[in-house]
Amino acid sequence: MKQLHYSLFVLLGACSYGIHASIVKIGFAQGFTVTEVTGIQYLYGVLILFLAFLFGKKVKFDVKQLASLFGVGIFLSLTGIFYGMSLARVPASIAVVMLFQFTWIGLLIEAVYLKKIPSNKKLLSVVFLWAGTLLAGGIGSASGFRWSENIEGILFGFLGSITFALFIFFSGKVAQGVPTLQRSLFIGIGGLLTVFICFQPSFLKEPVEIVNMAGFGLVVALFGMILPIVLFAIGTPHLDSSISTIVGAAELPAAIIAAVIILNESVSELQLVGILLILIGIIIPQIHFRAHRPKKQYG
Repeated sequence: MKQLHYSLFVLLGACSYGIHASIVKIGFAQGFTVTEVTGIQYLYGVLILFLAFLFGKKVKFDVKQLASLFGVGIFLSLTGIFYGMSLARVPASIAVVMLFQFTWIGLLIEAVYLKKIPSNKKLLSVVFLWAGTLLAGGIGSASGFRWSENIEGILFGFLGSITFALFIFFSGKVAQGVPTLQRSLFIGIGGLLTVFICFQPSFLKEPVEIVNMAGFGLVVALFGMILPIVLFAIGTPHLDSSISTIVGAAELPAAIIAAVIILNESVSELQLVGILLILIGIIIPQIHFRAHRPKKQYG
């Protein structure tokens, strides 16, 4: 029951990140770039987490723990940036399929870490997730797409899948004794520094834009940074990283449903089948089978 409880937190975190995709599309429609969206997301996210941190529980931690939390934030921020760059170069269906390689990459990372082959139940789950992702992502809609001519967009999508798998894996491993809000704040700072130092969003040169983007910034920060980081920080330390990875696949169904509600996009029957397969893949690891024991005979 405890695994299901913590899986629910990861599920909600993944769903919030899925909703975030529609919000990002709105930002692109308003003329914002990938780095501007990611930068304002982390800026407002860190400010909100800092205010919450002031009233929350605090503990002292060493430089090693601080660096590890920054590292987790770097992985999450790079995921958003790589995925955005992929979306800018290839059809959304292709970018989604490349990003969702994180499911098997997450299992591979755990297998190497534990020096143990994943269970048949986890492998079966990945099969359902793979099939569901191909259908839900609308891979068939990208007719005429030439993979050999779009290496850059494919590569960015795949890099995003690696950084997302690493984010999920390490978010459950680092600074486990640190309170959730404190962990979340420093993970957020790691992401913020990555965007500011490496990509230098344009609003750094025109601070008035930070105020102008406030409405969008607060919403994108909530769904793209605060909720995923906090909910993953609560759930992942109590789960196998492979389970967290599998449950994290809820991001795609959430993204499709959000696109229908927020962006008025249509969804095909094949995509609905894909969503169902993904949900089955998420449920499989949560099912615990008990061996049948014959009743004792008395008399």
